[in-house]
Order: sequence, then C-alpha cells, then structure tokens
Amino acid sequence: MTKQQRLILIISILASFVAFLDASVVNVALPDIVRDLGGGLRAQQWVVDAYLITLGSLILLAGSLSDLFGRRRILIVGLLWFGVASVLCALAPTTLFLIVARLLQGMAGALLVPSSLALIISSFSGATQGKAIGTWTAWTGISFIVGPLVGGFLVDSVSWRLVFAINVLPIAVTFWLISKWEHKDEAKKKIPIDVIGAALCSLGLAATVYALIEQPYFDFENAIIWVPLLAGPLLLLCFVWWERRATHPMLPLELFKVRNFTVGNVATFAIYAGLSVATFLITVYVQQLGGYSALEAGLCLLPVTGLMFVLSPLFGKLASTHGSRLFMTVGPITCALGFLSLLRIDASFNYPIHILPGILVFGIGLSITVAPLTHAVLGSIDNRHAGIASAINNAIARIAGLLAIAAIAVIIGGAELTLGGLYRGIFAISTLLALGGIVSAFGIR
Repeated sequence: MTKQQRLILIISILASFVAFLDASVVNVALPDIVRDLGGGLRAQQWVVDAYLITLGSLILLAGSLSDLFGRRRILIVGLLWFGVASVLCALAPTTLFLIVARLLQGMAGALLVPSSLALIISSFSGATQGKAIGTWTAWTGISFIVGPLVGGFLVDSVSWRLVFAINVLPIAVTFWLISKWEHKDEAKKKIPIDVIGAALCSLGLAATVYALIEQPYFDFENAIIWVPLLAGPLLLLCFVWWERRATHPMLPLELFKVRNFTVGNVATFAIYAGLSVATFLITVYVQQLGGYSALEAGLCLLPVTGLMFVLSPLFGKLASTHGSRLFMTVGPITCALGFLSLLRIDASFNYPIHILPGILVFGIGLSITVAPLTHAVLGSIDNRHAGIASAINNAIARIAGLLAIAAIAVIIGGAELTLGGLYRGIFAISTLLALGGIVSAFGIR
C-alpha cells in the first residue's frame, strides 16, 4: 500500500465514519432528548428515521453526483454541509426543529458515503482492494457499535447536544487530510440529474415511514394513516417504473443483472434491518427498563466493537481469496443465534449472565459477515460504476434500517417498550439475520 493509498483509505474511513456514526450515536441520547424536548417513543423513532429518510433516499443520487462531478468535490461539499447540520441539531430548541435538522444532516451524509467507498474501489485492486474494503467496512461497522459508547459518555458527561456538536472535530481532521491528498477531479461530460427519481424515492419512503410510525396513535381507518400507507409503496413502484424508462436514471437497473450484486443487496436488506432494530432496542431497553446510564448502555455493545476491529480485515482478505458465500452464510446465522440467547433476559437484568454471552457471539457473526458482504456486492461490478454501486448498497442498508425502526411499534406490539415487547423484537431480529444468511447460501456464487 502506497503513502497516497493509505491517505485515501484514512480519508474514506473518516468521511463515512461520521455519517454512519450519526446513524447510531443518537440511540443512547434518545431518552435524554425526550426528557428535554418531549415526545415519547414516537419522537425517538422520528429523530432516528428523519436522518435515515434523506440518507437512504438521496444516497443513490449522490452516487451519481460522485461519478459525475468527482469524488473529492462531492466529499468536500458533504463534509461542510454535515458540519453545519450537526450544529443545528445541537442547538435544536424543539423536537420538530431537531427532526428537520436531522433531515438536513441525512442529505449531507448521503454525499459522504458513496464517494468515500468509490475512492477505495478506484484506488485499490486485487487482494489489496479486498483488504482495504475490509478495513473500511470494519471501521464503518464499528461506528454502529461505538456510536452508543461515545454518545453515552457525552450524554452523561455534558449533554445530548454534544452528541451532534462533536462532529465538527473529525470533519476538521478530514479537511486537513484532504489538503495533503495529491488528486484532482477529472472533468466529465455533464448529464441530466434524475430529479424525478429522487423525488419519487424520497416521497415514497417518507409516506411509508410516516404511516408506520404514526399507526399506533390512530386507527387504520383514519385517512392520516391509510392514505400514506397506500401512497408510499405506490410511489416506490412508480420510482422503479421511472428508473426503467429514464435516460439517465439514478438507479441503473442493469446492475441488478449481476447475480452477486442482486443477491448481496437482498441479504444486505435483511441483515441491516435486523442490526438497526437490535442496536435501537438494546440501547433504549437497558436505559428505560434496566436502569442503566447512557454511558453504561453504550458499554453494553463495546465487545462487538473490539471483535469487529480485530476480525473484519481478516475476513475481508479471506473473502477476496476464497469467495464470500461461506462467510455470508455462517456470519448472519451466527448473529441470529447470539441474539436469540438474549431471550434469557428477565426482570432481574444481569448483564454478564443475560446479555454478554449473546453479544460476544453476535459480534463474532457480524465480523464474519460485513466485509465479505461488501466484497461480494461491489467486487462483481466494474470500477466505472463504483460510485453508484456503493451508493445502491449503502442506500439499501439505510432504507432497511429506516423501515425497521419505523415498524418498531408494530414489532414490539405497542407504543411502549416492555419485557414482552423486547422478546418479540429479539425473535424478529434473529429471523431477519438468519434470512440474510439463508439468502446468501443459496444465491451467492
């Protein structure tokens, strides 16, 4: 690995780490945000999903922008935008203001993720590329786990507002590293931007999420629920229809003719839906029903961070040599078994006995899964489409989390989290994770 390649890898990790971190760091701050600004479980879902709505729906468009205008340029714009939106979140006087700021923050995050991974795909090749992807995946995967730890420390030490304000520091470091990067974006022929596709995707997701989150508070007969519940999927079908006919679609459907790309993205949806619900439920449950502080809630998932940091690069390298199917089968099923063991949780709530063993098994499974999954999906796509391919995969992962979080009230059987609701959540999470492994076993080549 050359000096410039090492610099590109660090820049890519930092830029995407910030975006991924904010998808999970907020989880441990949710109880404090609700105590400060009000809103209950409903507000907690919206604070998480507002970010994921724009991140998931616009990341495809951002992937096209990355390929069109240059990865460096899009990266810089995304970093600046993300910093401003983070400050707005930190200053939010009301829940509604915070939700709107999170929408803006998700837009910026959409610019960061595809451009950062596309840099790696275009700068590395062969086994070195597999190892680089594994390292990038390890750090971005760690962000989902380390987020609650960092957030818990900041919430307990100062305020939940610092969870957002702290983003300014890694953004500043990333800008300093970019100044040392010997790279100039190539001028490319300008093509129309798929504004209609972006609008259909965003509105379809927003309507679906709205109906899922608000459903516990209204009857299904109420137009405020059934209208968006019907309109959302219909708009998403229109989005697919439009992408098949658009001259310059933001979602090039021909990429799905590649078997590993298609199957890998189906597995991505199931795995990341389960992962998103898992981190949400565990961090909220241990605080609201287990009596843990925000920092203690973050520490609950710390073992997963250590395991992923050590093991993900290794499995990324193994996948580039031996193929991804075995790892993508064993990994998610191991995760599912680890999470099923959390059914031992009872009212006495003993972390070392009830949670830690399952979390360790879950962490091993996640380490086996994530890097080979990324390698299977992106390794089958030509480098010319690296930006949009990485955008599609990341969009599917974020949309999976978005819809899963929106459906939490349905999953746990009510608008309040109880021990029985946690059990239902554990079954749902384990089913989703195992499904990802089964799909990979029969579909990946």
